[in-house]
Amino acid sequence: MALSSRRRGQLFIAAAAVAWSTAGGLQRELSLDTATQLAGRAFFAFVALSIFVAVRNRGRTIDAFRSIGIAGLGVAVCTAIASGSFIVALNQASVANVLFMQAVSPIAAALLAWIALGESVTRRAGIAMAVALLGVGLMVGGPGSGGVLGVGASLVMTLAFAVGVVITRHRRDVSMAPAICLSQLLLVVAVGPFSQPTSAGERDLVLLVLLGVGQMGLGLVLFTMGARLIAASEVALITLLEVVLGPFWAWVAVSETPAPLTVVGGAVVVAAVLLQTTGKTAPLGLSRPPTNVRRPRSRPGQAASPLRDPSGRGSGARRRRPG
Repeated sequence: MALSSRRRGQLFIAAAAVAWSTAGGLQRELSLDTATQLAGRAFFAFVALSIFVAVRNRGRTIDAFRSIGIAGLGVAVCTAIASGSFIVALNQASVANVLFMQAVSPIAAALLAWIALGESVTRRAGIAMAVALLGVGLMVGGPGSGGVLGVGASLVMTLAFAVGVVITRHRRDVSMAPAICLSQLLLVVAVGPFSQPTSAGERDLVLLVLLGVGQMGLGLVLFTMGARLIAASEVALITLLEVVLGPFWAWVAVSETPAPLTVVGGAVVVAAVLLQTTGKTAPLGLSRPPTNVRRPRSRPGQAASPLRDPSGRGSGARRRRPG
């Protein structure tokens, strides 16, 4: 019996979360400097994602990259910054601390979407933001945070990823798979001159391939395939598997045990994300309507078209049946 599209989407997102969760365990096994880690991971991820974009667009790869426009370039830059900051943070802080900070991204994206796009923020989401801030505060003050550099890199990672999400939501009509691929090329160009590829032994090379092709490339491919099949709130919930599994792989690989305060703060962050993503989508609280929105003029004898929400659905008013 064929799986439903929703079930396939859930499986794709769950598999992506599992792939992403291996980053900390694999990175801890590397014996390379940070620049070489970044360049190596990005290079192999770029190769894997280029193949995916070429196959998905049936060889029209150049056209796919041209179609992303300015918005796609913004997503590429944000993803490159988030990806680079992620590796820097892993080199400074515990895996659990970095992943728990990363879990704040959906809430940060909701706040930025309210500021930049005027999207409504529910009371539930507002409470979730306050709870998440409390959890982050607990982790920042505890052991394993990585100090100023670790905390700073984690915050840059979270904000850059959130900005990328907001841009993607703003331009839903554009496929961002080529932009994600381009982000890895930008990383190679930016940190490649500072890397030392000759210092990588066979074991390090295998780990870099696993990080680039498996953890990054395969994870993004699975995420791209699954995200269009299920709701965004369900995507956010399933990707929390990465937060749970990541510290476990680090514990298996190098016996890295999270500090109690990190676990407490992380649990608060996860609770905040659950609070936000399990709520209703209808606006219940804070809202900021978009500015400079003009209603289309109706022609004589023609009713004005209803305003449409960001998801492309109508305003919610029921249509009257004729007669």
